[in-house]
Amino acid sequence: MFRAAVDIQPACLGLYCGRTVLSVNGSVETYGDCGVCPRGQRTDDNKICRECLGSPDRYDWLYLGFMAMLPLVLHWFFIEWYSGKKSSSALLQHLTALLECSVAALVTLLLSDPAGSLHIRSCPVKKLSDWYTMLYNPSPDYITTVHCTHEAVYPLYTIVFIYYAFCLVLMMLLRPLLVKKIACGLGRSDRFKSIYAALYFFPILTVLQAVGGGLLYYAFPYIILVLSLVTLAVYMSASEVEFFKDLLVRKKRLVVLFSHWLLHAYGIISISKLDKLEQDLPLLALVPAPALFYLMTAKYTEPSRILSEGGNGH
Repeated sequence: MFRAAVDIQPACLGLYCGRTVLSVNGSVETYGDCGVCPRGQRTDDNKICRECLGSPDRYDWLYLGFMAMLPLVLHWFFIEWYSGKKSSSALLQHLTALLECSVAALVTLLLSDPAGSLHIRSCPVKKLSDWYTMLYNPSPDYITTVHCTHEAVYPLYTIVFIYYAFCLVLMMLLRPLLVKKIACGLGRSDRFKSIYAALYFFPILTVLQAVGGGLLYYAFPYIILVLSLVTLAVYMSASEVEFFKDLLVRKKRLVVLFSHWLLHAYGIISISKLDKLEQDLPLLALVPAPALFYLMTAKYTEPSRILSEGGNGH
């Protein structure tokens, strides 16, 4: 049974149930019954399914960038962890991981609607419940459930899964051949461990996005800042960096430091969104502050000094 726009229609139940536009005749639209909106559409204020014609805003792109960085950072961590100090293959594996994730991101954007373009159309994110429409299927008589689950945040939810799938496929195509040829300094059981690690963390990332995608969307700037601060402090402590000259001993330490600074800047930009450049850009001056604070206070927290002062009764 179809209804026209001029009819008096009862409101659809539930937050995300809507009427699909069946035909348009001039200014008159004909709607179907209440139900789930097709992919790429979401309900408007009148509970009519409307096509998503907007573009992701700056915060949406920053969120997608965060989700894209997660597998790359994990790749780099496990490559470094299992490559060994004398292995010359680590750099090539790092570059290969970067290539895999970059190509996966590019292909994902090209395949997204509109296909063949780096631009994507999207629905705006209005509230947390938009990520979990499956929890808001109405039951009018408390027996029958009207299923209206759809991607209200199209395509921010599913595009991450597509990206992870391409990352995994490209890794399985490229990395084993590379590792087999260049990882001569490692034992047979060690050379593929970074790949095995990826086979574990990709399912974990997928479940994380499926269950906590909405929470990550709102919390990722703070997650970046906290984790980057903690990991930088742990790394500098484990590397026994107490003075600035200790950073210059090995180039790797400078690379790690600058990488964390980039993460600090990314987190600050994500929080501020750079809506007001004259107010937000000066915040980037805080990027080196945690490292400088650590270098200025590390000598006062040296365990041997604390033990010696305690032994002297101070």
